[in-house]
Amino acid sequence: MPDFGLKYFILQQRVIHLYRHAIRASKYIPDPQARSETIAWFRSEFERNKWLTDVVVIEEKITIARREIRQILPTSQPHAL
Repeated sequence: MPDFGLKYFILQQRVIHLYRHAIRASKYIPDPQARSETIAWFRSEFERNKWLTDVVVIEEKITIARREIRQILPTSQPHAL
């Protein structure tokens, strides 16, 4: 069993914050179908990676997710993630 330290739990909070930010920002997508598909995609990506325990990999995934959110939702600016 991996040793979950403080860094892991801080990253866990960053991931939760990032997910909430993505869902909130997606409400500004005008087309309901596109909004629904975007939210489903965000959810599937977070679900797919929820079992990661390596801190370095989690940090990389957060960086990638932030970049993808900025590309998909250009008006979105995640706050200090």
